[in-house]
Amino acid sequence: MREAKNCDGVNLAHRAVSGSIYSLSQQKGATVAKTVFYSFHYDRDVHRVQLVRNINALEGQPLLDSQHWEQVRRQGDQAIKNWIHQQMSYKKAVIVLIGQQAASRPWVIYEIEKAWADKKPLLGVRIHGLSSMGTVDSPGADPFDKASGVFGIPVFDPTVKNIWTGMIDSKATYKKLVDNLEPWSSQGKVRLW
Repeated sequence: MREAKNCDGVNLAHRAVSGSIYSLSQQKGATVAKTVFYSFHYDRDVHRVQLVRNINALEGQPLLDSQHWEQVRRQGDQAIKNWIHQQMSYKKAVIVLIGQQAASRPWVIYEIEKAWADKKPLLGVRIHGLSSMGTVDSPGADPFDKASGVFGIPVFDPTVKNIWTGMIDSKATYKKLVDNLEPWSSQGKVRLW
């Protein structure tokens, strides 16, 4: 299925049966999800995620530094699951920050499937166009396609390219993200059944 996107870069592809999913933005009185859980590939994208958090439009979970992440990881899979469950439990939505390798990360897929099972609003935001240590990345696969039973999740892409060079303009991409992150957070999809 080819992705259709509107002018804001949102994925409009709906693979669900009519009525089985809904957008919070289509509900009367929909509100912005102010507290969110960010799912992302730590090693590759932590600097980009810091940029997203610095926008301060939404409150995310505390980011573990590499030392603390290693402490949790060394305790095994159950310790990681417990950390995810604890951090996600009181969040209003889950935003998957999609970098080049997010779709290949088992914990990102686990977090997507958990959010879907818990009926939390779920959406994706592409972050490959943000600068990490002075470089941008190429877009990665859609991680929602790899999650079992998850479908119709909107993916927003704030990436802006220079019209003359065709190269990603990381400053313009960041500005577009700053302008749109909060309203995008109200457009997550929720499992109804």
